[in-house]
Amino acid sequence: MKKELVLYSRTTGCPFITIAKRVLRDYALPYREVFIDKDELYKKRVLDWTGFLSVPTIIVAHEGEDLPFEPFEPLESGRSPRGIDRGSMITEPNLEEFAQWLLKHGFISEIVTD
Repeated sequence: MKKELVLYSRTTGCPFITIAKRVLRDYALPYREVFIDKDELYKKRVLDWTGFLSVPTIIVAHEGEDLPFEPFEPLESGRSPRGIDRGSMITEPNLEEFAQWLLKHGFISEIVTD
């Protein structure tokens, strides 16, 4: 089954959303964006998955779906999810963390540096 990237985001920007979109643009990767401030289900998912309203939370999903394609690593209660590779999910990654995660999942074949 084909997989896709789903970006759990919000309509107001933040530095981590900007970073994620920059990486996706730089690698010309398609993605689907859903907004936690427009849909209570998406908001609840991010809160359940991360313990916070942390965006972007990016997942690998089966095409057309908006749940991780496989179980992801849990977090200790209260621990920040920032930059942690949780398998099929990563939240608030920096440039390097996101590129490594994309490479691991086969969305890119190499990491390009400026």
